[in-house]
Amino acid sequence: MDLAGLPAHHARYRPGHPAFGFGSMALDWRGVDARIARLAAVLGGRGVRRGDRVAAVLPNCPELLWLYWACARLGAVSVPLSPLLAAGGLASLLADADVRQLLCCRRTLAVVEQACATLGERPGVLVTDIDDGSERDLLSAVPAAGVAEQPVAAEDPFNIIYSSGTTGTPKGIVHSHRVRAHYAMLFASAWRMTPESVVLHTGAIVFNGAFVTMMPAFMLGCRYLLTAGFDAGETLALIERERVTHTMMVPTQIAALLDHPDFEPARLSSLEMLLSLGAPLPRSHKAQLIECLPGRLYELYGLTEGFVTILDRDEVARKPGSVGVPPPFYRMRIEREDGTEAAQGEIGEIAGRGPIMMTGYHGRPDLTAQAIREGWLYSGDLGHVDADGFLHLADRKKDMIVSGGVKVYPSDIEAVLLEHPEVLEAVVVGVPERRWGEVPIAVARPRADCVPDADAVRDWVNQRVAARYQRVRAVLIVDELPRNVAGKVLRRELRDRHRDLLGGPAAG
Repeated sequence: MDLAGLPAHHARYRPGHPAFGFGSMALDWRGVDARIARLAAVLGGRGVRRGDRVAAVLPNCPELLWLYWACARLGAVSVPLSPLLAAGGLASLLADADVRQLLCCRRTLAVVEQACATLGERPGVLVTDIDDGSERDLLSAVPAAGVAEQPVAAEDPFNIIYSSGTTGTPKGIVHSHRVRAHYAMLFASAWRMTPESVVLHTGAIVFNGAFVTMMPAFMLGCRYLLTAGFDAGETLALIERERVTHTMMVPTQIAALLDHPDFEPARLSSLEMLLSLGAPLPRSHKAQLIECLPGRLYELYGLTEGFVTILDRDEVARKPGSVGVPPPFYRMRIEREDGTEAAQGEIGEIAGRGPIMMTGYHGRPDLTAQAIREGWLYSGDLGHVDADGFLHLADRKKDMIVSGGVKVYPSDIEAVLLEHPEVLEAVVVGVPERRWGEVPIAVARPRADCVPDADAVRDWVNQRVAARYQRVRAVLIVDELPRNVAGKVLRRELRDRHRDLLGGPAAG
């Protein structure tokens, strides 16, 4: 399985085809392959061998992208880590992965040094300067010949991706070369990509979702554009200027794009795919995209551990409340608490299986056994299937609110909140309350130039929810919602922050 050889393949057969862009940097496939070869030579010269773990603590930059492919060329294992980690959290992940070498930049060097100082066996640290977007000494100082590609088996690990940590201590999710090859083949087909596609990625590429477009782009030899971060106005301009055909965003980015004063559908006329993933896309945003960008929107529900459903662009208008169906070669079941399969329309835990399932959690066979049982990956998410087999999400088990013994699904209330004309984003969490044990409250971020009255929003929502037990006790208006590096809202942090809002549970 010559996954590592994809850049070299394109460098040999399509050397002058545009391949990569980042700021002022523009490379063809010959240039991309040369930089990957140089980084592989740097790592090989520092003793990195097959099976060694190589971490990166970098923001979005070309070196982070090259690292994935350089490690694959050496048979080593890439371990991308968030540059937002504090020293204590970083140290625990470095120790957990038993990292041999680490690539960082001047902006992350201080926290890397603090983390490494606490480790018994310190990894080697390479520092590169990525501030100005110019040619890097780390790569230009090494001959392009590099080192010989090391043979790998299909089940050898390609990377360890640490879970984003919205619900507890991150776990190292191991993906093999075979799994990443399946990413390339599955998503190239699902997104209708071709070698002429222009793929834009504006999110963090330490996030596993990045591989959903990165792997098919590298398989097909597309042009892949990377940005240092997401800015709605700059994204609009980049799509328009570079004639981008495929891009993916989390719902918060889509909301910012639609809410930007310069948003005009005509500016996005080149798009063939706008993929939403990472969290459910609100129905109001779906409706807006269906109207102004018909035939472009896809939605993916998925777990880094290895199961997905896809709502195809041709089904979005017919099934706007759904997150799609499993792709070919994948299976899904909805399971009751007693282990039996739920009936159509009945909410239960989503379980799935398919070719992209993880090898397991690194060093944690106990947690792997909890997640994968009899070949099925259990998601911890709740949902149901409709008469056509399309999946509809409810919530994560742990996000469900139990108020007076009644199950309350935050997503049902959030859908109503997002219909409010002044609300851009909303999250509903449960907080302790003396009488009911737990009640829902809402934390909302307003649209640009809006200053909503919290009590008025609360009353507006409570007049429109389907049941009395869905009424929110309070609405809090905030400028920003807490997020992890993947852009997901940290619900646990919101619950902890507001748990004493209503006085807590009764004593005794």
